[in-house]
Amino acid sequence: MRRASAWLLVIGAFLVFLKGTGEIGLAQESSRPNVLLIISDDQAWTDYGFMGHPVIQTPHLDRLARESLVYTRGYVPDSLCRPSLATIITGLYPHQHGITGNDPKLPDPKVNPMAGRARPEFARFYETLMRRIETHPTLPRLLGEAGYVSLQTGKWWEGAYTRGGFTEGMTHGDPKRGGRHGDAGLAIGRQGLEPIFDFIRRAKEAGKPFFVWYAPMMPHSPHNPPEKYLQKYLRPDLTPAQSRYYAMCEWFDQTCGDLITFLEKENLRKSTLIIYLADNGWIQDPNNPNRYAPRSKRSPYDGGIRTPIMLSWPGKITPLRDDENLASSIDIAPTVLTACGLPVPANLPGINLMDREAVKERRAIFGEVFEHDVADVDHPTKSLTFRWIIRENWKLIVPADPNGKPELYDVVADPFETRDLATTHPELLKKLTEELDRWWSGKE
Repeated sequence: MRRASAWLLVIGAFLVFLKGTGEIGLAQESSRPNVLLIISDDQAWTDYGFMGHPVIQTPHLDRLARESLVYTRGYVPDSLCRPSLATIITGLYPHQHGITGNDPKLPDPKVNPMAGRARPEFARFYETLMRRIETHPTLPRLLGEAGYVSLQTGKWWEGAYTRGGFTEGMTHGDPKRGGRHGDAGLAIGRQGLEPIFDFIRRAKEAGKPFFVWYAPMMPHSPHNPPEKYLQKYLRPDLTPAQSRYYAMCEWFDQTCGDLITFLEKENLRKSTLIIYLADNGWIQDPNNPNRYAPRSKRSPYDGGIRTPIMLSWPGKITPLRDDENLASSIDIAPTVLTACGLPVPANLPGINLMDREAVKERRAIFGEVFEHDVADVDHPTKSLTFRWIIRENWKLIVPADPNGKPELYDVVADPFETRDLATTHPELLKKLTEELDRWWSGKE
């Protein structure tokens, strides 16, 4: 008996040693994290306190940034919400997952594609786009195979939440009932967070790891913030349109703080990986409420595609602000899967953002921008307008129109892309174009 007890003490001490050296790591069931994915909607990369905005206050995201590995040079491949969200959940570029626009172009030009969903004669066009999400191993599907439960809230374009592999959700996606880009799910954030709180409580009680998709339509228009936020931004140096947008950013920030506080109260913060990014940018038109200015949303400029990307997992990820290396939303899926101890599908082009060496070794990221309406749902890349590449500090934008002129910027020295250097750097232009073509030629 004494000998058995002695062996148990030795084994126990060895396990403590392994834990201290980190050798047990993700092999421990207890170290498999919950995942909270926070996706801002229509917010410029500049519009946070921690990113240096002189007016907008985002205290909760500022705190999260201090507790995170932050890539300030983060990007999404497309500056439109639907293809961008599909990239986040699949880890594929739009030309790979085939969801390139928000709505299909219909054969009857008199019918608005945003309003034609409920008409049976056009059902095929919408269904062709929506069913594509079922052909890819989305994050909720892959996590579900490992025992995770998942919840969809907010923006979701691909029909019912079940089509994306979520076990629960707020969006029905039925075109006959007005389903388009989130329907009932768009209440999240603007009307409280109880659906998320209830889901997490149930997952905790059942002992299940969880994945939450929090993609509220915030600070997205309509810019109708509560008065307590709006009053802070009614200033003589701001137009009414700017005041409302700025207040929306702070209102959204408060919802993020409420989520994090809830996790802390439930003693789940240390066991939860929080990832933050925006689906695309937005520069508020100062003179037109609820409208974006040029070179932001739907454009290939940084005002449309750049976003900070944050990863926070207390005790597992060391907080660090990285202002040099590049990150992309194609990296979200492989990062989450790796953190959860799951294999990463071989066809995913992204990298694990927790692997600092891999991040430093990568020198270039890529993207593509498409029209709002998909010209041909059976050949979705026909709506391509631009491709782009960022290599280190250089960014090349190539129009799909063969008569269009490429643009070249040093986005480190000139972050707002005011000086096109294409004519002064012909050799660099040629080299980057060749690299972009090797990534994807722009053809099917």
